Amino acid sequence: MKQNKKENKHYKILNELQNYRDKDFTFSSGQILGSMCTQPHTIAIDAYIKFLETNLGDPELFPGTKEMESKLLSFFLNLFNAPKSATGLIGSGGTESNITAIWLSKNLTKKKEVIIPESAHFSFEKIKSIMDIKLITIPLNKNYCMDISKIRKKISKDTATIVGIAGSTELGTIDPIPELSEICIDENIFLHIDAAFGGFVIPFLKELDYDLPDFDFSLKGVSSISVDAHKMGFSAIPLGALAIKENKWLSEISVETPYISSKKQAGILATRSGGPVAATYAVAKYLGKKGYENLVKRCMNVTEYTEGKINEIGLNLVVKPTMNVLGVKLKNPSKVAKKLTDYGWKVNKMDRLSSIRIVLMPHVTKEIIDNFIPDLEKACREVREL
Repeated sequence: MKQNKKENKHYKILNELQNYRDKDFTFSSGQILGSMCTQPHTIAIDAYIKFLETNLGDPELFPGTKEMESKLLSFFLNLFNAPKSATGLIGSGGTESNITAIWLSKNLTKKKEVIIPESAHFSFEKIKSIMDIKLITIPLNKNYCMDISKIRKKISKDTATIVGIAGSTELGTIDPIPELSEICIDENIFLHIDAAFGGFVIPFLKELDYDLPDFDFSLKGVSSISVDAHKMGFSAIPLGALAIKENKWLSEISVETPYISSKKQAGILATRSGGPVAATYAVAKYLGKKGYENLVKRCMNVTEYTEGKINEIGLNLVVKPTMNVLGVKLKNPSKVAKKLTDYGWKVNKMDRLSSIRIVLMPHVTKEIIDNFIPDLEKACREVREL
């Protein structure tokens, strides 16, 4: 009888959870069109579950998981053409990586000013609050990239860092990072590249002969790079990495850890699940660089198809897409986004750019776009956009 009561309680709770889940939008439905995340690869799900109880914050208890993490970090460093002196940290995502990079640069330079483009991720506003730094914002040029001509006059004796974006959150644009690298070499400034989205796109687009600028450690001025595997890495949430040019720099953000198996620990988090690490490692092993290249190619094909369909109904883009992100110009993006929600679609409104964002992630197909476009046209007509 007691066992039956326990089983009933178990299923009752699971049913309650399912009720909550049923209220959510899902990537598998194809109706989430505005997110930079996606439905995880099936092997990521299996790997995640297998490592649920592991804690990378206490590595001697889980030496196998730690070994796997080291191999995953090597994958990232290799992807970004890192020198032998490089290292990195696995964390929860772009926000943590950006915080860590600025923390590192501030400790290395003993300076407080950080130069960012107008398109920088909102995590830098959090960093400003947490770390007592001053943000210097650089306007964008007509291509919605950092205006390189405005930077040198903003550099001061207290400039710690310049941040370049490789795949902006709004439009997927890439800042002129080779030029930023030269400036940072000349001025001896830490250069952090936020490639949370583009880090899993740009290397493979370059293999596909897209004409894109270098953004990684092949540029001598680059100091650190952030990337998220739960975006175009096709992995489970949350997994981000920060690649760091010099291993010796980690001492600047390390503390003594007297009551766990490691003597020192770098980075922000202590307890860290091995689940997301296993998920990302499994997908990287399964797909390999060629698999990611094919994935990116597929997403770009859908992007080009979607661009054509949007133009066919009389709408225009904010800028020609650099990668699989589209900004659709609208007078009332909030109203259109709300109408689309009513029709079962989720896009992101970007009021600053008077547009909505559509991200063509791996779960989005041409068939899904064929279903979406009539509803987009209908929504636009209802709010008098067309």
